[in-house]
Amino acid sequence: MNSPTINQIRYSFTTTTLGLLCVGQTSRGVCAVVFGDDQKLMLDDLAGRFAGAELIPGDCDNQAVAEQIARRVESPNGQCPSIPLDISGTAFQKAVWEILRQIPVGALTSYSEVANRLGRPTAVRAVAQACGANPISVLIPCHRVVAKNAALTGYRWGLERKSSLLQREQEAVGGKV
Repeated sequence: MNSPTINQIRYSFTTTTLGLLCVGQTSRGVCAVVFGDDQKLMLDDLAGRFAGAELIPGDCDNQAVAEQIARRVESPNGQCPSIPLDISGTAFQKAVWEILRQIPVGALTSYSEVANRLGRPTAVRAVAQACGANPISVLIPCHRVVAKNAALTGYRWGLERKSSLLQREQEAVGGKV
């Protein structure tokens, strides 16, 4: 990984209609947005992804960011201020995630389209792996990536959540569900 070492992560939990949301933040920005149903398992996931980082309960500012992200989950096309990110990953992962951040609300793309945009048309599996390694759900919208035939495929936080996020986004932009 070619990112600065993360030594400390402040985390906050909030509730959405899709389950709990755990938001991890460093001094540079959001480093993790994780869906789940069990706080302990979510913290274990955070600790596993950022080995060696000290996990500290967040303060009011951290909680406010978590609430902003929860509002984005519930109303994907609503006004939401830009949220700084602290993205850790390989150069390839970061390139994939940057492309994902450009996919508009309500739009879909395929793993092969992402690979083509990277100029690496044979890297479809690597793109899928980068999507699976994405620690910042919603803000890096890996849920908008589908199979070439438009089928919903893998989503780290469950296909039901992926489907629900996509449905909400389609409704938000007035598209068909």
